[in-house]
Amino acid sequence: MHEADRARWNERFSGDDYLFGTQPNAFLVSQRHLLRRGQTALSVADGEGRNGVWLAEQGLDVLAVDFSEVALAKSRRLAAERGVRLAIEQADLFAWNWEGRSFDLVVAIFIQFATPAERPILFDRLKSAVRRGGHLLLQGYRPEQLQYKTGGPPQVEHMYTEELLRTAFADMQIVHLRAHDDVIQEGAGHGGMSALIDMVARK
Repeated sequence: MHEADRARWNERFSGDDYLFGTQPNAFLVSQRHLLRRGQTALSVADGEGRNGVWLAEQGLDVLAVDFSEVALAKSRRLAAERGVRLAIEQADLFAWNWEGRSFDLVVAIFIQFATPAERPILFDRLKSAVRRGGHLLLQGYRPEQLQYKTGGPPQVEHMYTEELLRTAFADMQIVHLRAHDDVIQEGAGHGGMSALIDMVARK
């Protein structure tokens, strides 16, 4: 990602309110049955901490990574308010050193900043970070989201389809893949009827 992107995200996260709220993503919560106390988790592009902090509240050992130092400062504040600890790193996911890192759970919620050229690189790194027997949890928007305009990037090429995800993660066991339209309310950033796709993949 470019420095201009970081400046843009810092600006988006600069308000007192939490842009995407402080409650965890509903799809992530729906997969609570996969979680065990003491597991390790990586939450990529964790933003202001709503998902990483919730995972820490479930007893997981969490590493939250995001590009925006403004968002991560709010993540630290949220963790302190909730009485939990999580490790936090500011990093560009395309420049971050993924080597030798492995986790029981990798969480990738609305990480659709990657261009079509960048997406295979990012997906490969996500897969490499999942420990054998571990899970990748991913949720994103489908192309139909452009009609709803209730969140997400305005470029159709950044969206996910079932075929795209089945192909990209064919080397994992896809245990859940669901396209659906639902109302979500995640702060001011995501609100209203949304075209979603959820995936759980096991390594």
